[in-house]
Amino acid sequence: LQSQMSLPRLCLLSFILIAVVFGAPNNFGYDIVQTYPHDASAFTQGLVYDQETGLMYEGTGLNAKSRIRTVNITTGKVVQDFLIKDRSIFGEGIVIWKDKLIQLTWMNRIIYRYDKATFFQGHTEVFPSPSSEGWGLTHDGKELIMSDGTATIWFLNPDTLQTIRTIQVEKDGVPVTRLNELEYIKGKIWANIWQTKWIVQINPTTGVVDGRINLDGLNPTRQGDVLNGIAYDEVEDRIYVTGKLWPVLYEIKIKRINNRNVALNASREGDL
Repeated sequence: LQSQMSLPRLCLLSFILIAVVFGAPNNFGYDIVQTYPHDASAFTQGLVYDQETGLMYEGTGLNAKSRIRTVNITTGKVVQDFLIKDRSIFGEGIVIWKDKLIQLTWMNRIIYRYDKATFFQGHTEVFPSPSSEGWGLTHDGKELIMSDGTATIWFLNPDTLQTIRTIQVEKDGVPVTRLNELEYIKGKIWANIWQTKWIVQINPTTGVVDGRINLDGLNPTRQGDVLNGIAYDEVEDRIYVTGKLWPVLYEIKIKRINNRNVALNASREGDL
């Protein structure tokens, strides 16, 4: 028995075999579990769920409008709010560390430490790392983890902010840039890719993207209202996402989808 295979089919089969052998990233879609109201005027730059209070902490950006706040998830009502008085500051990612809330700034090279309960601004510090910008911030229980819009992820000492190490994030050997808001979930770093519908899942040791989540379909609004904001309730295993100027906060459940189809679609779209 002889079989014939066209060149396009042979190339496609080779592509699939290479992806399997060398470990293509896992692809995930989502189901919406619940939706909650979200302040549509909030230019969301950081999102953190507080296990102690059940409140959402949110950091927002834009000059003269940057703030931190706590929000009742169910109602979307702001419980506590603090506006940064310096109009030159552009707020970025936030993280809860012990009894403090830490906030990055974009190009100001300033890091703020607040009392988590009162928002008293106790310390203002200058970036000790060579990075010139602050984007996203999370932690793994030992170190702060920071993005700066490049393919570099910085691991910082939470007390001194000194750089401990860095990783270079890549997929298939190609650097993945525009890493924005971060969250640490089940031993992986999750990062929004700025101005896209994607979240990537990053191995914190190697920097390799070993998973990607396509959130296409959530809040399709104006071009500038981009996906940005990931928060995780570790106790109840709940994932929340939102975006800049979005009127909705989504609780989602991640589901595995067909690797081959997503890889081909992404290739056609020029996406991840």
